[in-house]
Amino acid sequence: MNSTEYIKDAIKTESTDFSSMDTRLGEDGTKRLLHAGIGLSTEAGEFLDALKKHIFYGKELDRVNLAEEMGDMFWYLAIACDELGVEFESLMDRNIEKLKARYGEKFSEQNAETRNLTKEREILEKQQF
Repeated sequence: MNSTEYIKDAIKTESTDFSSMDTRLGEDGTKRLLHAGIGLSTEAGEFLDALKKHIFYGKELDRVNLAEEMGDMFWYLAIACDELGVEFESLMDRNIEKLKARYGEKFSEQNAETRNLTKEREILEKQQF
């Protein structure tokens, strides 16, 4: 499955009834992006909770659950991608290009601290919305 197919299938299961939400959020896609953002945060929290239970409470590391939470994060990313009109591949490509501009071929603390934010922004702005 490619990202276009995944996004198309994911949005079929999206709830789009935002009628009870505050009208100040507007109809410009903000509600969908908020839904995606809150969902990403929630799923990331569930991922961290599974790690917490392993590290601090001695539970077995539940890799199946971790993978499920990652899949749920993909679902919320699919909603955001659909709303912004971007594909996963394009985001992945742009992210790697940005990281190469920041670090070259390998991470270094020096490069992390002396980032060229103008160059990084130029790379990110190549994405069409």
